[in-house]
Amino acid sequence: MPVYVDDARIRSRGLVWSHLVADTAEELHAAAEALGMRREWAQDKGRTLHYDLPEHVRERAIALGVAEPLSWRELARRRAAEFATR
Repeated sequence: MPVYVDDARIRSRGLVWSHLVADTAEELHAAAEALGMRREWAQDKGRTLHYDLPEHVRERAIALGVAEPLSWRELARRRAAEFATR
């Protein structure tokens, strides 16, 4: 799977946030590095390793072709299907 940014748009700490996700940790960390993010910012508090992205970084990820936009519903559907096959 390529790298994706969802459209969750969660408001917190005065910013609007989304998530950067990928099929593999290597893809995810490479994309995050290309966006100037540090590896220690990765979050793994559940089933999906991800980075939280402020809106301006989400827009840059899409503009640079680092990540494809995907709705949070579609992302959840894909992740559920992936976990069902494990």
